[in-house]
Amino acid sequence: MTFSSLLLLGGTLSLPAFGLLWIVCLKVRNYGFVDAAWAFGVAILAPLYAALTTGAPLRRGLFASIGMIWSLRLGAHLLRRLLRHHPSEDPRYRTLREQWKSPAAFLIFFEIQAATVVLFSLPFLIASLNPAPGLRPVEVAGLLLALAGVIGETIADRQMRHFSSDPGNRGAVCNTGLWRYSRHPNYFFESVVWWGFFVAATGSPWGWCMIACPLLMLWFLLRVTGIPLTEEHSLRSKGESYRDYQRTTSAFIPWFPKTPAAKDTP
Repeated sequence: MTFSSLLLLGGTLSLPAFGLLWIVCLKVRNYGFVDAAWAFGVAILAPLYAALTTGAPLRRGLFASIGMIWSLRLGAHLLRRLLRHHPSEDPRYRTLREQWKSPAAFLIFFEIQAATVVLFSLPFLIASLNPAPGLRPVEVAGLLLALAGVIGETIADRQMRHFSSDPGNRGAVCNTGLWRYSRHPNYFFESVVWWGFFVAATGSPWGWCMIACPLLMLWFLLRVTGIPLTEEHSLRSKGESYRDYQRTTSAFIPWFPKTPAAKDTP
C-alpha cells in the first residue's frame, strides 16, 4: 500500500472511533477517557502500518515494537488512573467544561485528538515504507532516546503513584525522586520520547518533516492541556505549598532545586 492510502486508512479508523468514544464519554460523564484512547492509538496504527508495508523487516519491527511499548505503557497507566477515580473527572476536563458549555465543542476536541493520533503515527509509517536494509546510526540513536524517555516517564509515574497512595500525603506536594528536580518530569520524558522518534525518523526519506511531532507535543504540554491546566488545579487544591514548590522547582526540564528565599521576621 502507498503512503497516501495508509494515511487515509489511519484517518478512516481514528475519526469514527473517537466520535463513538465521545458518545460513550457523554453517557458516563467523563471526558478523561479520551487521554487513554489517544495513547492507545499508536499501538493500533504502528503495527498495522508495519504489517501492510514492504519496507525492511528489521526497521518495521523495531519501530512498531518501541511505538507499542510507549503506547501500551502510557495507555494502561492512564486507563488505570481513570478507572480508579471514575466517576470523578480529571480536573483538566472539569476546567474545560467550565470554558466549553456545549458538548459539541468536545466532539470537535475529540476529532482533533483523532487527527493527532494519525499525525503522531507518521514516524512509524515512513519508517515502515523505507526499503533500505539495516539501520542507520541515527535510527539506533533515536530509538534508544525514545526508550530512555519511556523509562524516565515510567519512573516518574510510579513515584507519583507511590506518593499519592500514602494517606499521610493527602493534600501534600510530591517533591521526592524525579519530582524534586521537575514539577512535571512525566511531561518532560514524554517530550523526550517524541524527540527520539523524530531523530529515528530522519533515517528515512522525508523523516525531517516529523519534527512536527515533538514540536506539537511541546505545545500541548507547555501551553495547552499539560502544564497550564495541571498547575491551575494544583494551586486550587494545594495552595501556598504548591506556590512554594513553583518557586523552588523547575517547571519542565529537570534541574537542581533553588534554595527557598528567607522570609522576613518581625
